Amino acid sequence: MKKRQIMRRAGTWVVGAALSVGLLVASSDVHAGPDGRAIMVKVAETRKLDKSEAVLKMSMINEKGESRDRSLTMASKLFDGGKTEKRIYRFQSPADVKGTGILVYDYDAQADDVWVFLPALRKTRRIVSSQRSSSFMGSEFSYADLNIPSIDEYTYNVKGEENVGGEACHVIEVLPKSDDIAKSEGYKKKVYWVSKEKNAIRKGEFYDMGGKLLKELKADNIQLLDPAKKRSRAMKMEMVNKQNGRRSVFQSEKVSVTGDTKDDLFTTRYLERT
Repeated sequence: MKKRQIMRRAGTWVVGAALSVGLLVASSDVHAGPDGRAIMVKVAETRKLDKSEAVLKMSMINEKGESRDRSLTMASKLFDGGKTEKRIYRFQSPADVKGTGILVYDYDAQADDVWVFLPALRKTRRIVSSQRSSSFMGSEFSYADLNIPSIDEYTYNVKGEENVGGEACHVIEVLPKSDDIAKSEGYKKKVYWVSKEKNAIRKGEFYDMGGKLLKELKADNIQLLDPAKKRSRAMKMEMVNKQNGRRSVFQSEKVSVTGDTKDDLFTTRYLERT
């Protein structure tokens, strides 16, 4: 009889212990912090614009404060069920860059395709993935900075919360999963401040391969451009090179979601039109 009681008590203890473990797991799930990867997936979705056109101004300011301005147009459209955003840039002025075009296929899960058309040479060249760190038309932005990187190439660590421009933001450390990815982009790590309300990057820090702060991004005047799909863009982006004192600013002077942007715009054939 005593043996049966002992066995029943032992069984009760095992069940109780199992329930306790289950409660602990459930409790840890409830109190788990925000998922950095999920936040960055939302950021990538939020900034994709379908059938849009824009007029931009790009200013490049040297360490002495002297500025060179360039005007350009941009169009974008989503393909493959929203998994690919295609964009085309066309420089309008000054004369030395007029007609230069850049075509981007920004993919969700693979290396982006980028082509640059140089009218003076009547030649289109492709920017391969290992050249993502190259300067975008002489600015402090690289091609990688302007595109949405493949989410699965990085790990994401939420480091805390801070306010930027009066907005509560998640602070997310972004680390490349391999040396090849880091070298192709030119960064050992990135840190983003992501607005909780707008799911948009407000600030970014970019560290060189030696681990030193290289560039700082500031994104301002984030506007909801497609309310139906909850898509937003920063109307002003400034990239400051902390090592050479230069900075570059992209200012959106006009942006519209048109609804009738043609597929033909996003081809190398159209890119080479002058």
